[in-house]
Amino acid sequence: MNARAGASDAREASAAQKRPSRQINVILRNADHDPLLGNANAADSSGNLKSLPQSGPWAEWQKELDRLVGLDDIKELVYEIYALLQIMQYRSEASLQAQPHVYHMIFKGNPGTGKTTVARLLAKLFQSMGLLAKGHLVEVERADLVGEYIGHTAQKTRELVKKALGGVLFVDEAYSLARGGEKDFGKEAIDTLVKAMEDYKNQFVLILAGYTLEIETFLMTNPGLPSRFPIQMVFPDYSVDQLVQIAEGMTKDRDYTLLPQTIYKLRQLLVQEKTDAIYDFSNARFVRNVLERAIRYQAVRLLSQYPVASPGRQELMALRPEDVRGL
Repeated sequence: MNARAGASDAREASAAQKRPSRQINVILRNADHDPLLGNANAADSSGNLKSLPQSGPWAEWQKELDRLVGLDDIKELVYEIYALLQIMQYRSEASLQAQPHVYHMIFKGNPGTGKTTVARLLAKLFQSMGLLAKGHLVEVERADLVGEYIGHTAQKTRELVKKALGGVLFVDEAYSLARGGEKDFGKEAIDTLVKAMEDYKNQFVLILAGYTLEIETFLMTNPGLPSRFPIQMVFPDYSVDQLVQIAEGMTKDRDYTLLPQTIYKLRQLLVQEKTDAIYDFSNARFVRNVLERAIRYQAVRLLSQYPVASPGRQELMALRPEDVRGL
């Protein structure tokens, strides 16, 4: 009895340690994590992908990926998918078997970690490689799928699947479909999606996204679900340095600049927020909200300082420390 209790405690402790995991876990291949993933100079003759080609047809996709901060393992997996599609085309041209693969996916991670952005990029990639006819992304959540009466949910879900044919159906917070129990209409949405995966095989890609632990619990509610999603990606939280890099990119895109002392204050704010929100930190979304609020405060400050004249160009661009405040 005591031995079993001890083993149970050990499992719970292990689960608690794993909860705030920041590591990427990509299911499709066996590859050790390498900090040089994505570095073009880190070639490996053993066959493991440790570099992405900088020339050839892949180069344009590499440019798209380079816009994303971090996510090295996920970028590598995108290349694996590209390579597989390309080789399947070559095999078909050589009159070899090129049986279609299943590309339905699970995306796990906190908000603001790039899940929707990667899904949109994959939709474009699948279209360019001939796997999908249109390459568009249809993003939905529980409210879009679940109806108000018996039969309504299946109808709504089928209509959205048809809208997504030729592209990607991205279901955010997918675990919410299983929260209501057996009598909840969310289960009907799950069953309809599973049926659509068979009825429209290879005509669309289904991506279920959400928090890591909730998604894993959701997959356990239906024994047949995990095997239908052979590609699973975990999107880790960004580091503070990466979030600062994202902030600098966002301000540059909007013709603003962050002064050195502003970056210092932003960094302090990010450290505090990541400490206070261990499990549901909103990452790039938090950065965007902070910057948009800073831009509003800057506007108020400038009108106060320049009530009748226009501020200079540098003043119009500069976000000062007093403009950056927590949410």
